[in-house]
Amino acid sequence: MDVLVKILAVVPVTLLVTLGSFVGGSILALPLLAARRSRFLILRIVGKAIVDVLRGVPPVVFVFILFFGLGADIIRWEPLPAAIVGLGLISAGHLCEIYRGGILAVHRGQYEASSALGLTGPIMLTHVVGPQAFKVAFPSMITWLISLLKDSSIVSTIGVVEIMFVANQSARSSSDGLLPFVIAAAVYIVMGTPLAAFSRWLEKKLHTGRKA
Repeated sequence: MDVLVKILAVVPVTLLVTLGSFVGGSILALPLLAARRSRFLILRIVGKAIVDVLRGVPPVVFVFILFFGLGADIIRWEPLPAAIVGLGLISAGHLCEIYRGGILAVHRGQYEASSALGLTGPIMLTHVVGPQAFKVAFPSMITWLISLLKDSSIVSTIGVVEIMFVANQSARSSSDGLLPFVIAAAVYIVMGTPLAAFSRWLEKKLHTGRKA
């Protein structure tokens, strides 16, 4: 039970890394989305290249580069901020594509109707296309949040004292090296299952709404 108490004590750190990187990624994804949908070819190419890099590099490699590479020579930062920034940048790449998928799912007639009504681009985006795209994208955003919760375990490799860090330390000092990891897995399941259930419920509800 001592191991469980120690793991539960650092759950807020895991949630901070997860939510911090998700919120940061949600915001950073917007300029990437704007670049991906720009009228200018060069911006579309640059935007796509950035997204491909952010989505293509494994999270642990990216966090290592930021902390041990840039962190050693350019930026001096603590493990926790480095973890949030690293996973936040990766989130931006994935969420940009989720946003773009939501926009592409909006029927072309919505754009035509908005143009016929004389709506400007920003108004059309915020009042017509945006809300519909968000409904489509939101379940996928929740799915990514669950994935991010699991990926947050990699930040223990740079010294962030979160669930896996404590589990690993406890396993090394315990006669039963498996138990701390079993407890850690159970805690991840308890945190992730409600989100997964909510995502399935929301997707079903939105799908039913679109059929109606």
